[in-house]
Amino acid sequence: MGEKSTLICDTCQEEMKEFEVQFTYLNKFFRHKVLRCPVCGQVYLPEELVEGRMSEVEKSLEDK
Repeated sequence: MGEKSTLICDTCQEEMKEFEVQFTYLNKFFRHKVLRCPVCGQVYLPEELVEGRMSEVEKSLEDK
């Protein structure tokens, strides 16, 4: 118990690390910490983030 599982990049076979990443949607920018491969930059977006926070940001930007 208490063990943290790690994600491995499928391309580089490197452990994914947490980085603050900039996202762009409808010419607007926002930043969020996500897991990213330190070698190739591949980003992992968990389902909770995509269906939660990112969905909220998309809706608020589309309403403007």
